[in-house]
Amino acid sequence: MSTHTPACRLTRRDGLRLAATGTAGLAVAGLGAAGLGAGQALADDSAAPAANAGRAAARPTTLPEPGVGLTPGSTAHVAVTATTLWVEPGSNRPGIDDPSLTNPVDLDAWNASMQDTETRKWLTGELESQAVLGSEVIVDEIDGDWAHIVVTAQGTPRDPRGYPGWVPTVQLVVDEGFAQQSASAPTATVTALTSTLTGTPSGNHPGIDVSFDTILPVLGRTAKAVKVAVPGGRHAYLPADDVVVREHGEQPPLPTVEDIVATGERFLGLRYLWAGVSAYGFDCSGFTYTLFHHHGISIDRDAGDQMDHSGLEPVERDDLQRGDLVFFASEPGGDSIRHVALYIGDDLIMQAPNAARSVEIMSLTEYDPIGEYAGARRVALAG
Repeated sequence: MSTHTPACRLTRRDGLRLAATGTAGLAVAGLGAAGLGAGQALADDSAAPAANAGRAAARPTTLPEPGVGLTPGSTAHVAVTATTLWVEPGSNRPGIDDPSLTNPVDLDAWNASMQDTETRKWLTGELESQAVLGSEVIVDEIDGDWAHIVVTAQGTPRDPRGYPGWVPTVQLVVDEGFAQQSASAPTATVTALTSTLTGTPSGNHPGIDVSFDTILPVLGRTAKAVKVAVPGGRHAYLPADDVVVREHGEQPPLPTVEDIVATGERFLGLRYLWAGVSAYGFDCSGFTYTLFHHHGISIDRDAGDQMDHSGLEPVERDDLQRGDLVFFASEPGGDSIRHVALYIGDDLIMQAPNAARSVEIMSLTEYDPIGEYAGARRVALAG
């Protein structure tokens, strides 16, 4: 869903076009081969080194291979733009879902293959979630070319360790060097809707695309680029304007309501994707989860759990405020929560509604003509 040319400044095009269409990049391994080894230095790397980046572990001479060394109980990291978690291994549709199962992935082609509503709606109930490049996972089981994992950053009462699902093994890598860097180095969080990893600070040798809210360890900085560690690769660069750099363990500043709303508005017009948590498509709870996660606030991954298990303050409907989360049941008075949206005031909600539509703003009253409204929760924000 992101249109890319082989240049590092591509993500500063108008947001919706960036998040809607495009082409795939090169493999992480190819990018690693194009970049310099950890022991080599670029002249402009030392001009503005990231604080504490020297604590990061050196990269090995031989790079770890995706899908190799995955065993039950092992920790791995996502090695593609975003991996999609399936309910069952091998339940994908040949010829339709193939671009989402490879390394590198081509999420643009996957979206393009699901333009009609029925083809896209088929994913409902077949997928669990997604996890972006660099996300930590725990491997539970290997079944041929598939691994059952939990994504440690995504909360759910289903598993205290993280969100479960099946992914292709080729999209994971056991990379001890990257894990050590993640545990000690400063971080770069992608703030652009999408960006592209490149082999040089000037944007040459483009590699794979990265999504909004991707977080990677920082190894150094130049005037215009940030040098980051890549799971399964040596290192790569992102445009400095596309990321925010923080010290290891530093949290984003507590956002205001307007920060959350403004972040959500950047995705207006982005096509719905069941289980999506990236700039290549969101489902309803993936949208709200990502908005708050990007600003350092953790809530559970799924709508019902956001309402009942995230410890958020209940809010009466006549006390709704801008920035509250509003929830809807599968039937009037029902207990099963099927949908969540962000209330933005004046009877308006911002939401990723269903496979036929895109991230939008509409009337709460218009959205809920038969009374499926089930309650609201308030996230503690600044101001």
